[in-house]
Amino acid sequence: MKIIKVQALRGPNIWSIQRKKLIQMRLDLEEMEQFPTNKIDGFKERIEAMFPSMIEHRCSEGCRGGFFSRVERGTWMGHVIEHIALEIQSLAGMETGFGRTRETKTPGTYNVVFSYTEENVGLFAAESSVAIAEALIAGTEYDVNADLQKMREIRERVRLGPSTGSIVEEAVSRDIPWIRLGTNSLVQLGYGINQMRFQATITCKTSSIAVDIACNKEQTKKMLEMASIPVASGSICVDEESLAEVIQKIGYPIVLKPLGGNHGKGASINVTNWEDAVSGLAFAQAYGKRVIVEKFITGFDFRILVIDNKLVAAAKRVPAHVIGNGTDSIQQLIDTTNLDPRRGYGHENVLTQIDVDRDTEDLLEKLNYTLETIPRIGEIVFLKSTANLSTGGTSVDVTDMMHPENIFLAERISRVIGLDVCGVDIMAENLTQPLKENGGVILEVNAAPGFRMHLAPSEGLPRNVAAPVIDMLYPPGKSCRIPIIAVTGTNGKTTTTRLLAHIVKNNGFKVGFTTSDGIYVQNHMMEKGDTTGPLSAEYILRDPTVEFAVLETARGGILRSGLGFSRCDIGIVTNIQEDHLGLSDIHTLDDLARVKATVVKSIKKNGWAVLNGDDEHCIKLGKDLNCNVAYFSLSEDSDFIKKLCAEGKTVAVYENGYITIKKGEWKIRIERATHVPLTLGGKAKFMIANVLAATLASYLWGFKTEDISLSLQTFIPSAAQTPGRMNIFEFKKFKVLIDFAHNASGYKGVEEYLQSVDATKKIGIIAGVGDRRDEDIRECANIAARMFDHIIIRQEKYLRGRTEDEIINLILDGIKASGKTVTYEIIPKETEAIKHAINSAEEGSFITALSDVVTNAIDIVQEYLDKENEHGVV
Repeated sequence: MKIIKVQALRGPNIWSIQRKKLIQMRLDLEEMEQFPTNKIDGFKERIEAMFPSMIEHRCSEGCRGGFFSRVERGTWMGHVIEHIALEIQSLAGMETGFGRTRETKTPGTYNVVFSYTEENVGLFAAESSVAIAEALIAGTEYDVNADLQKMREIRERVRLGPSTGSIVEEAVSRDIPWIRLGTNSLVQLGYGINQMRFQATITCKTSSIAVDIACNKEQTKKMLEMASIPVASGSICVDEESLAEVIQKIGYPIVLKPLGGNHGKGASINVTNWEDAVSGLAFAQAYGKRVIVEKFITGFDFRILVIDNKLVAAAKRVPAHVIGNGTDSIQQLIDTTNLDPRRGYGHENVLTQIDVDRDTEDLLEKLNYTLETIPRIGEIVFLKSTANLSTGGTSVDVTDMMHPENIFLAERISRVIGLDVCGVDIMAENLTQPLKENGGVILEVNAAPGFRMHLAPSEGLPRNVAAPVIDMLYPPGKSCRIPIIAVTGTNGKTTTTRLLAHIVKNNGFKVGFTTSDGIYVQNHMMEKGDTTGPLSAEYILRDPTVEFAVLETARGGILRSGLGFSRCDIGIVTNIQEDHLGLSDIHTLDDLARVKATVVKSIKKNGWAVLNGDDEHCIKLGKDLNCNVAYFSLSEDSDFIKKLCAEGKTVAVYENGYITIKKGEWKIRIERATHVPLTLGGKAKFMIANVLAATLASYLWGFKTEDISLSLQTFIPSAAQTPGRMNIFEFKKFKVLIDFAHNASGYKGVEEYLQSVDATKKIGIIAGVGDRRDEDIRECANIAARMFDHIIIRQEKYLRGRTEDEIINLILDGIKASGKTVTYEIIPKETEAIKHAINSAEEGSFITALSDVVTNAIDIVQEYLDKENEHGVV
């Protein structure tokens, strides 16, 4: 078997709108296409032995053991690999269960699709599942556990931490979108101007001064003392001399820890003699020269969590330890403790495995113990000097046991330091009494406190401490989203997107939009190129200045990665015409419609799908949507439009020369088409269709008809405003038109316009695209022969697997098939072809360059026009 391609889908996609995180693997079964599972001796027994937990895979049977039943009856290896990929992720601690396997039009080649929780793990699972399947087929040994451990390691390297992850999960539960910014824990919640950011548990509302104070233990201690809050006595030392001075002042036992430390790193607890104090100083100084030395306070270690100045949780933290049974050694007790299913690798489970390190060895040495020592029955042997969960500690929820005065104290501390998310470390016998009565003290204040001990304590009630963070960032009434209009279709996407962005901007919004020529924020080009995929959409949604997004959304990006947004308010399908067929398993217009449907299926329930009422595939799409649907049409007299009007539906139509909104039998004339520059005096019918789409979407959003009308009148088609979309350059003796038409439908639109153009000679510059079907290239050439008197064929780019001669011959076949006598010449380079056409143009000629590299063509023509204006000659 051979993996042809593996890709990660990160947004709504052709397989599922809801399940956004999918791996799609294109797999050639090769000779295994002839061997379903029931023809492979012993396969069922081997897969059952390797993955007994697969008994829970219900598969299409819908019952426990359903997948194994399919294997017994016979199923193809692509289907088996799908289930293996899901199972190994679950066994590695990443439970997931959605899968699909479908054969492509290429016999023996399948698309194997399965869900993932961590993208890099999913990609690894794709390759691993094929290797496992091959071992099962051959009956050879395979170390699945090694792959599972590798997957865990990948997950720990790339996943969000437990605190960050809990906030993201809470946001998702409230339908708040999120974007990970980079590979660390920096996360954006919401879109555009309504975004909020956080990293770990530091939010965009967190005061940087407060963080500096909390990270400076000496400064924190001084501020708490000034506020009459009990703290442990002590001071800062930098060498043995200053250490001796502090010890002489406060006496033993002491605690040493680096001034800027965290997670218990570099700390030494309950130091009772000078030798250990010097050793502890050296240990702490490995993390920073300045070391804080405090009186060791007996009692229990408590962590109090205050969010938005309100106490939300309290936990008693217990350092990693084992309890003797009189027979097992300390090492054996550690091994037994680590078998607890709640303990796992890194942050994968509620608790972390206990590892033996220097801290462990030092504590055992103080007891004159080794790892081989057998503790007496009931003896507690502490293995870490701090109670951090990340080093194997446990936590007990004590939120409901806190004395009101201690609650007041903790909330006051958060205000004294100034933290919105504040962790307060307390050493005390208990929290049921006020600290001033039981002698408890504040040890530290943390600016980025971990949530894991509260989310899933070892004992007591779990607390959803992520909820108050979201409450603080998004209080009732605050929006987390911005309006999104997504535009897809075969032709007209870019023009419709630009016109919509113009309308939105004229209505006072700061608009961000993506097109096939670049990413724009308020008409400022931020990135140049074909930016119609999910990364470009995310670029706009990440921008904190954007209030409204209009996103051109092309086929390629949807197939490659899915959508770049979770849902949109309005989705537009301009048309579904033959283009890109034969690529990426898209062979028919129905296939293409299924891809485009991803956009309109992602519309929110009370949003609108705006569809072309003159396109049968768009009409078909509208019957299967869970949102409002409205159509636009170039004819108000079509049976379909009449039916909609009879039902009282809202439509946009071109009638009696007007761009009109109809609601039932009522007409709202927005503007005369001849007054809309984009329609080229009402002559470019396909442009009128684009105007109708944008007008209808604007109206449905809620913009006033007079504002829409003004925007239509002020949107001037030009090389700057709509590059490559019917750009006309007027020379003194001839005209040049540049358009991006690159398929039969686009060519027909240009042909219809040229029928209204008077010219002594119509010259066309055309090319083919190598990855289109033979019939598509011939059809475009055929249409070109109908609309031009003379054709210049150029073919230097976009060969895509073909030779230049092969494409040119297909173009010539199309020209000949037209039956029209047309002269032609071949000039391979586009720049030379355009220059030749201009230099040899006769008076009254009309040159049309159907260019796939719009910028180059525009630059050349503009240069000639500038020369004529400057010198009077071309």
